[in-house]
Amino acid sequence: MFPARVLAGAPLALVILALSGCSSLLCTDTTAERGEAGVRVQVEDTSGRPLGVTAEAVDWRLEPHPQVPLEGDRVHFRYRFDGADETYGPAVDACAVDRERVALGCQTVHSSQEFGPDGVLTGDAWLAVGHPEQVAGVLLIPNDQSHDGRTCEQDIKDGGGPHPPQPAGRGDKL
Repeated sequence: MFPARVLAGAPLALVILALSGCSSLLCTDTTAERGEAGVRVQVEDTSGRPLGVTAEAVDWRLEPHPQVPLEGDRVHFRYRFDGADETYGPAVDACAVDRERVALGCQTVHSSQEFGPDGVLTGDAWLAVGHPEQVAGVLLIPNDQSHDGRTCEQDIKDGGGPHPPQPAGRGDKL
């Protein structure tokens, strides 16, 4: 029976296709859930596992940026990564928030762009927000944003897999 032989060989054909790189039938993308934002967070991978790195928003203040003082106050904040690798380390989203923990402005800060002794990497950044007087603090989101691989749509052969959540943005409730 010809159809029975074809059906019997179907699983083997799928394995051969997958091993040869023709795995379009097996490509899937998943997006991690956004972790709980805080002043001090344990950075986590796309599976929610801790990376052994702590990120902390050390302090913040409102002041004019020295390069564009006429634009008014911005949020100037300092942050640190404890336990990060100097050459390749995690990145997290930092957001200025109001009292309701609604993001007024966000950006991603990268540990690999900072410096410091013995695995403690420090840096500072500026956030432009529409209403600086509403800022109640700066929070960090624990999801590692340093690497977001290609999606199945971008690369059916080698794409897919877990991805970090979308970067936080203005108006997001943290």
